[in-house]
Amino acid sequence: MASVHESLYFNPMMTNGVVHANVFGIKDWVTPYKISVLALLYDMTASKTTLPERRRLNKLILPLQQGPDLTLGQFLKTVEECCPQTAYAVKQRLQEMADGELKDMEYFFSTLPTPFTAFDSEAYKTSVVGLFMRHMLLAYNKLSFSQVYKLYKSLQLYYHSHYAKPADGRLSLPALVADDSDMDLTSTEDTVGDRIDREELDTTLHESELRNDNTPSSGPLSQKQAEYFLARQAYLLKNDENKALKPAALQEELNNMLKFNPDFAEAHYLNYLNSMRVQDIFLSAHCLLHYFDRLILSGNEGKSNGDEGYGRSLRYAALNLASLHCRFGHYQQADLALQEAVRIAQESNDHVCLQHCLSWLYTLEQMKGSDSTVLTEDSVKMAAHFCLPYLASLGIQSLVQQGATQGKTAHKLMDALKDTDILHWKHSLSELIEISLAQTTSIWRMYGKSTMALQQAQLLLNMSSLEQVNFGVQQNNTEAFAVALCHLAELHAEQGLYCAVSDILQHLKEQFPPHSQHAKLWMLCDLKIQFDRHMNEGKYHLAEPLVTAISALNKTEGLYRKAQVLKALNRSTEAYSVLQRLQVHCERTKCTEVVIRVMLSTAELHWESCGFSTALPLLLQALALARQHHLQSLASETILHLAFTQLMLGVPEHALSVLHEAIEPVLAHGSVMDKGRALLLTARCQMAVAGFRPNGQGQADSCVASDLSCLIDFHLAGLAVDTLNEAAGYFSKLNCKERLRDVHYLQALLHRSLGQTSHCHKSAMLFRLLDQELQSPAPPVSMRL
Repeated sequence: MASVHESLYFNPMMTNGVVHANVFGIKDWVTPYKISVLALLYDMTASKTTLPERRRLNKLILPLQQGPDLTLGQFLKTVEECCPQTAYAVKQRLQEMADGELKDMEYFFSTLPTPFTAFDSEAYKTSVVGLFMRHMLLAYNKLSFSQVYKLYKSLQLYYHSHYAKPADGRLSLPALVADDSDMDLTSTEDTVGDRIDREELDTTLHESELRNDNTPSSGPLSQKQAEYFLARQAYLLKNDENKALKPAALQEELNNMLKFNPDFAEAHYLNYLNSMRVQDIFLSAHCLLHYFDRLILSGNEGKSNGDEGYGRSLRYAALNLASLHCRFGHYQQADLALQEAVRIAQESNDHVCLQHCLSWLYTLEQMKGSDSTVLTEDSVKMAAHFCLPYLASLGIQSLVQQGATQGKTAHKLMDALKDTDILHWKHSLSELIEISLAQTTSIWRMYGKSTMALQQAQLLLNMSSLEQVNFGVQQNNTEAFAVALCHLAELHAEQGLYCAVSDILQHLKEQFPPHSQHAKLWMLCDLKIQFDRHMNEGKYHLAEPLVTAISALNKTEGLYRKAQVLKALNRSTEAYSVLQRLQVHCERTKCTEVVIRVMLSTAELHWESCGFSTALPLLLQALALARQHHLQSLASETILHLAFTQLMLGVPEHALSVLHEAIEPVLAHGSVMDKGRALLLTARCQMAVAGFRPNGQGQADSCVASDLSCLIDFHLAGLAVDTLNEAAGYFSKLNCKERLRDVHYLQALLHRSLGQTSHCHKSAMLFRLLDQELQSPAPPVSMRL
C-alpha cells in the first residue's frame, strides 16, 4: 500500500502516460494557491509524519494539483484532516511570506528542495511531484519583476482574506485569479494581445469545489480543471451518488460553465445525467440532444474518423435517446428512435451498434409484456459471433429471467448463470458479476429457498469490486446492490427482526436518495414490510392507507394488498371483485406467483361462507401451477390450505398426513408467520384426531378426563400442547395478538381435558387479557388458517 502512494514521489512515468495527463492538467500560471501546495510539499519532506498520515497526504497531492484553486480556509481544512501538524507548518510558512517582505517569498523559492537541485530530495524527477515542482519553478523564474510583485501582493491578499471579517473578505479568490492571469508560463510580458491568445487557448470557466461541501463557487476555472470536475462528478454519480454534489447545486455549477462555454459537450452530458437523477424527462432529452449536437459540431469525432465519426455520433445519439424513452416508459417513442438507430447503423455497416440496438429491442419487448425469447436468443448468438461478451452475457441473463417465470428447473438456470459467471470473471466484467449474484438471489427467493437467497445476497455485499477505485469510492450504488439489500430487508422482516430491517432500510435511504433511479425499489420494499407488519398485528386501519402508496409504485401489488385489507375487514364482495380483476390481469401478463396467491385468497373467501368443497378445485389448480413452476414456498402454502380444507370437511387424518409433506420446507425456509400458522394447523389436526370435535359455532367441545364417554388420545393431546407452545413463540415474535388469542383458547381446552387445572387457568387468563385488549370479537377458529 505504501509503495502505491509513494509512487507519487519515486516512480518514473508509468502506465502508458497517465502521469503525463495528470501533470499537464495543471494551470499554466502561478497562483497563491499553487504556492500553498508547494509549501505543503516542502513541509512534507521537512517534517516528521507517521506512516498513516504520510499515506493520507500522498493520496491528497494529486487532487490538490489537478483540482480547482481553493480558498486558504478550504485548503488548510483539507490538509488538517490528513495531518494537523503539517497543516500548522504550512500555515506558519505562508504567514512568514505574507507578513514579511518580497524577499521572503524569493527565499522560499530559492530554498525549495527540488529533485533537480537537491540530491537528497524525496521526489523523483519524472514523478507527479517532481514535474509539478519543475513546472512551477519554471513559471516563477520566467516572471518579470512587476509580475513577481503582483504575485506577492496576491499572496498577501490570499492569506489575509482568510482572517478578514466577512465585510472585508468579499474580494477573495476570484479577484486573485483575475490579477494573476498575466503570469503565464509562455509569456514574460504583460501584453493585451498575449492575454487574448491565452484566453482563446484556455477557456475560462466557472469553478466548483474540490470537496463536496455547500460553499459557494469561487472564481474561474481552466479547461483542464473543468474536465477534472466533470469527470469526478460523473464518476461519483455512477458509483456513489451521495458524495456528488446535490442535484440543484450541480445544476447551478453546470449552468455557470455553459454560460461561459455553451459548446462544452461534456458539460451537457453531465447535465443529462443530473437530470436523470431527478427524473426530469424533458431536460434529460434536451441535454442529451445538445451533447451529441456539440460533439458533432466540435469535430472531435470527425478529426479521427472523418465522415464515419459524424455518422457514429448520430446513430449512438438515436440509441441513447431510445434507452432514455425506455426508462421513462415511452415505448412508442423508444421504438421510433430504435428504428432510426438501426437504419443508420445498417447504412454504415456498424455491427456493434446493431447488436446494441438488438439488445434494446428485446428489452423493449419485455417491457411491453411480449415474449422476446426468440429475439434474445438471436442477440446472444450474434453477440458471441462478433466477440461482444458484455452483450452476450446480458442476453443470457435475460433468458434466465424469462426461464424462471416460465417454469424452468432451478438446475438449468443455475448452470446457465454459472457459464456466464466464468465469462464475467475471464473478462473482469464486475457489473455483470453483481447482476448475476442479484439475479441468483431473486431466483432462490422466488423458489422459496430463503437460506440460499440470503447466502447469495451476502456474497454480493461482501464482494470486492473489480472496478478501478477512484476518488476513494467503491461501486456500491448499482441496481444489483439495491435489489440485494431489499431482499435482505424482506428476509429479516419475515423472521421478525425489525431492528435489523430498520438499519438496512436506513442504509438504503442514505445510499439511494428518494430522487435517485433505484429509490423505488426500497420504497416499495419498505411499504410492503410495513403493510405485512400491520396486518400481522391486526392493525388494519394502519395497513389500509399504505395500499394507495403501494399502488403508485406497483399496480399489481397494490391490488393484491387492497384485496387482503378488504378481506380482513369482512368486505368479502368487494375483495372478491378485486381478486377476479387481478387474476385476469396476471394471467394476461403471465405473473404466475400472483395468480397462485390470488387463488389462495379466493379460496379463503369461500371458507368464510363455509364453501370448503368449492375451494378444493381452486386449491388443486394452484398446487399444480406452483409445482409446474417449482415454486416451493407457494406449493407449501397451498398444501397448508388443502390440509385446512380437509380438516374442516371432517377428515383430519388425511389433513395430518398432507401436513407432513409441507411442514419441513416451511420450518426450513418459511417466514415466522408461516411457521406459526403451520404449527397451529398441525395442533388443531392433532386435537381433531385425538377426539376433539368442533361444535356448531366453530369452537371445540372438550370433556374432562373422568368422562368415560369421551375417548381422547392423551398422547396426541400432549403433542398438540407442545405444538401450540411452539406456535405461540412464533406469533409472539410478530406481536400477532389475534393468533395468540386462538392459541391460548386451544391451550385452555387441552389443559382442561388433561386435568392440568393450573395451566388451564393460566391459558384462560391470557386469552381473557388478549380478548379485552383487542376489543373485537374473536372470529370462529374454523374460518381461517
